[in-house]
Amino acid sequence: QVQLVESGGGLVQPGGSLRLSCAASGPSSDYYGIGWFRQAPGKEREGLSCILNSNGRTYYSESMKGRFIISRDNAKNTVYLQMNSLTPEDTAVYYCAAVTVLVGSWLDPQGYTYWGQGTQVTVSS
Repeated sequence: QVQLVESGGGLVQPGGSLRLSCAASGPSSDYYGIGWFRQAPGKEREGLSCILNSNGRTYYSESMKGRFIISRDNAKNTVYLQMNSLTPEDTAVYYCAAVTVLVGSWLDPQGYTYWGQGTQVTVSS
């Protein structure tokens, strides 16, 4: 059984940075990769980025390119999301998830079976 645990959220001032971590356990052969999503109150869950197990290829939503960077440490079985130049609009609960089927896009949440519990990110002065 794949399990995911996020960490690294918190309160940050506008313009600041945070690095989120997603520690995965269970067989990596059960999923194609790890993605990051976020959900703000009253909004739909939004796909941010994904990194594939097989070749490390990365995917980003257009709105996140250049600000967010996804990476992984295979030895620690952990995926990171480095978030820079944060604004109050980035305030949300951030989730990592494991993708098991490609549904149109690697950032479509419908393709993700295993989800972490989420970590709150608040950007405020």
